[in-house]
Amino acid sequence: MATEDDFKTIDQIIYRVAAKQVYDQLKTNKDGLSSEEAKERLQQFGKNTIKEKQGRPLYLQFLSNFISMMAILLWISGGIAFVAKMPELGVAVWCVNIINGIFSFIQEYKASKATEALKSMLASYARVIRDRKEVQILTDELVPGDVMLITEGEKISADARLIEASDLQVNQSALTEESNPVRKFSDAIHRNDLTNLEIANLIFTGSTVSSGSGKAVVFKTGMDTELGKIAGLTQNVTDEQSPLQKELNRLTKQISIIALTFGFIFFVLAVFFVKDPVAESFIFALGMIVAFIPEGLLPTVTLALARGVQRMVKKNALVKNLSSVETLGCTTVICTDKTGTLTQNEMTVNHLWLPDKELEVTGTGYAPKGEIIDGDHKITFKTNPDVNLLLTAASLCSNARILPPDEKNPRYTVLGDPTEACLGVVAEKAGLKLENIQNEQPRIRELHFDSRRKRMTTIHQLNKPIH
Repeated sequence: MATEDDFKTIDQIIYRVAAKQVYDQLKTNKDGLSSEEAKERLQQFGKNTIKEKQGRPLYLQFLSNFISMMAILLWISGGIAFVAKMPELGVAVWCVNIINGIFSFIQEYKASKATEALKSMLASYARVIRDRKEVQILTDELVPGDVMLITEGEKISADARLIEASDLQVNQSALTEESNPVRKFSDAIHRNDLTNLEIANLIFTGSTVSSGSGKAVVFKTGMDTELGKIAGLTQNVTDEQSPLQKELNRLTKQISIIALTFGFIFFVLAVFFVKDPVAESFIFALGMIVAFIPEGLLPTVTLALARGVQRMVKKNALVKNLSSVETLGCTTVICTDKTGTLTQNEMTVNHLWLPDKELEVTGTGYAPKGEIIDGDHKITFKTNPDVNLLLTAASLCSNARILPPDEKNPRYTVLGDPTEACLGVVAEKAGLKLENIQNEQPRIRELHFDSRRKRMTTIHQLNKPIH
């Protein structure tokens, strides 16, 4: 029976052993786990899910928007207005505070979805070998030692060590931000200068199979995976005050000191020099203190930050706190070692070169919206036989699929190699229908991309000639 101790440091050695020895290291065999062993391991290691750290209760998150130093100052100034017999002003100040707090809470609540976004990267089902049979199970039932089968277009549901790989390429952009697929193989690796994500015989949760197929043995699940570690980092970030919050706190203290000082001075002048009654002098002093409080400052700042958040959302950037927008504005240097970190992870064809001319392609991303232009003229596959031949060949020599927007993904998404996907997109911009082309000219054989040949080749049966 396997124990948790057997798997604690398994990721440090599993990539070094030969594929045949992987089964022994992970206490399994080529026929997969039995149902009884899988149940026992599920109890030991827990479900294969991204767990959420228990945060503050919702009511505390709500109340926190009403207890900043500036908000407290407004509460006090509203109370002073009531004491000073100015109820209209007191109600107005408190209403400003309440509306501002509710608005801030709603904005931040909408943005606090980082962990849920990570959870959505897990596939719903996984194919494994259990009791010597290939079965489909829920991904949260995967356990270390499961023999997992993967093929083109599927999401990988757990960190695993490859034992078989056939022209396998994996898109790891969810973890590395690099859009180019990574070639994977099952041979042992003995280098010591590689990070986990650079080891070619390991595959990771949240990745997608771009091409090929393989068989792998799971060695990490849930929060122990590389994706789980990222989720843990997002949940353990400590809250620190932004530069704007620090400045507002400092300004609040200065305003409070100035208001109290002038209120005390006017109280003394009214009592000892003007000879007003003490009660009237006190109310007059309270009115002066309230007058010094900038009631409109907090909502003005909140609305300005909210406007910044809305602009960030349009750029698909997640901002959890309003004050973070101002913090981004203070950024002077961004350090990155990944070429894809600041990109949208989308490939787009913008020019076509024919033997006699160059054509421009409009539109960006995977949405098939755009045109092929020759000067002032729109080009389609019907009006230019060279374009028809070029784009038909490009779309046939591709394994990628483009999925239209749905409830989970508001944008067009890709299953497969991003480079192959963008060729299909430009073919649709020319008016070609990919399904019709593939049905009319079915594939007979495929030669996968090879680094020596530097090309991928497909052979098709022509039911009708290409013009």
